[in-house]
Amino acid sequence: MARAVSWTLSGLAAQVRHDLLPFEGRAGMTWRIALLCALVAMVAMLYKVPEPALSCYLIIFLMTPNAAECVGKGLALIVLVSLIVLLMVPIVNVTIESQVLRMLAIIGLSFVPVFFGAASKLGEIGSIIALVLAFVLTLVDLVPVGEVATRGLLYAWQLVAMPMALMVGFCLVLGWSPQRLIRRRLAARLNAVADFLERPDPLGRGRLDELLREGNDASLQLAQMSGQMGLTRREATRVLAARVESSYRLLLAAATLPENGEGWSGSPQVGALAAACRAGATAVRAGTEPPNAPAIAGLDGEPGRALDVMAEALADIAAPPADAGAAPLAEPFLKPDAFTNPEYQRYALKVTAAAVVAYILYSGANWQGIHTAMITCYVAALGTTGETVHKLLLRISGALVGAAMGIASIIYIVPHLTAIDGLMALVFLGVLPAAWVSSGPERISYAGVQIGLAFLLTVLNGFQPSTDLDVASDRVIGILVGNLVVYVIFTGIWPKSAVEEVKVRLARALSRLSGLAALAPEQRRRAVNVAAQAQVEIEAAEAGLEVLAFEPARLQPPLVEVHRLTEAARQARELAPALFLAPERRDDIAAALAAAGVALGQQGGAAVTGKDAAALPPGVIPPNEQGGGDALGTRASRIGSLLAG
Repeated sequence: MARAVSWTLSGLAAQVRHDLLPFEGRAGMTWRIALLCALVAMVAMLYKVPEPALSCYLIIFLMTPNAAECVGKGLALIVLVSLIVLLMVPIVNVTIESQVLRMLAIIGLSFVPVFFGAASKLGEIGSIIALVLAFVLTLVDLVPVGEVATRGLLYAWQLVAMPMALMVGFCLVLGWSPQRLIRRRLAARLNAVADFLERPDPLGRGRLDELLREGNDASLQLAQMSGQMGLTRREATRVLAARVESSYRLLLAAATLPENGEGWSGSPQVGALAAACRAGATAVRAGTEPPNAPAIAGLDGEPGRALDVMAEALADIAAPPADAGAAPLAEPFLKPDAFTNPEYQRYALKVTAAAVVAYILYSGANWQGIHTAMITCYVAALGTTGETVHKLLLRISGALVGAAMGIASIIYIVPHLTAIDGLMALVFLGVLPAAWVSSGPERISYAGVQIGLAFLLTVLNGFQPSTDLDVASDRVIGILVGNLVVYVIFTGIWPKSAVEEVKVRLARALSRLSGLAALAPEQRRRAVNVAAQAQVEIEAAEAGLEVLAFEPARLQPPLVEVHRLTEAARQARELAPALFLAPERRDDIAAALAAAGVALGQQGGAAVTGKDAAALPPGVIPPNEQGGGDALGTRASRIGSLLAG
């Protein structure tokens, strides 16, 4: 079912408790981040690397469970920041004596990377690049004039290159390989199906839905990365990708079974299937070959068809067919509308304006202690107003928690530190709760990043443990000032409601489902990733609906529209597994879903194409070829009616 977040105090508290629960891999990720931050702090103290808190922030922000990805990010950022520093030498020399030229350089060098971050796969890395560039130019105010082009640029290079080099070495030794992460995900899928087969209840069904929301592209990218980096051979990479597809087909089939177990639960065949899933999960986790699936017979109707598909999927996991194993969805580096959609330029202008305003505020007041205001502007902004305000709230709450931890440490712990090992222990223990939160669901993860940054900004000041509470309070004030500047600009200039992105995402999902409906049953076996991509788009739409509550009232759509979109997303999510297992081709549903998707995409300001999109208006589903209505047709008609208003 579609997610619903209760915005009452008790509802939010329950959601936070749920998001803080442990899951496999969370504890391991937490201590790795904390340990690496402690190592970064040690190196910064020993070799006098400036701004060690920002270096640790990069670790918390960029480190992922995938060691190969971390190595790639680290090496890429080292190369990139080295090139940037070289390119900055003439710019610094030209602007060193002119405040006006320096301001123009900050504006230009901020706008370009933020724009490309929004309009390409670069993402938030673009904002980090802009932050480094702006940071270099603001050092002109702090470093003696004759040393700006050398010491200032060296500081900026060290700030990024040192933690990235440590992250590369750390992940090569203690990181998780892509194939290990894939095996973990496969085992989780198999165990979730086994749990549901043994105990069909809402909790088990919820776990299936949670795994379906993940889609397949992330796992397929892990398999592809493993092959590209030479960690697995080509055939082994194909087998990993094939097992990812088959395990998702297993989830789709299980999701069509009645939640109360009616018509299928308790039979010996189902028990054998559950046991095979358990055995498969154990084998996959251990890196051995899964056992063959048992034969399923004797059950009729939709449950019988679903169990047949599950047995077939288990057989394909044990022995992947030669034609199985697809690549992840290929996306160009630049988005198709990178230079035609004004939203990207507007976003870059707003981020740049916020950073410049923050810089003018603290430099004009000669209050360098709150320079974290400018940093906040680069790391707190997102595309829509709802996302930005949500992130601001996470940042403020995280900053208050982290600052409280840091101030308590300064008062009670730092005065007793006599060696660098004590500081490392303090950083490790302080980052642990921050890393636990940051490694959780996206709904709260940024609060963890902010807890860590605020804590580190208070306890790491200079090249030795600091007991100066004024510095700690200044940096927290800077964070709050930056948040205020971002809020004012993003809600007052070209505000973009999250509902626009919701419509585009939901339209893409309907387009995927339309393509699925137009396939013959035997062709759908190769279209698992189409169903997975539809689930990912629906998940993104539901996430957008969640943040609508954070938008100012003047930007929020009417409540009736929110309810219609929420219900349409729920219907689409439940339609996807049933449509994947449909025993016939459904051109009627395909045409209607495509038409609804195109119409909805146009409402969201994006062009979404669909097969036979103009054949039927949204909300119209003709009788299928077998005559009469059916469950699939009814659900598809419901989606069209909801979106037609």
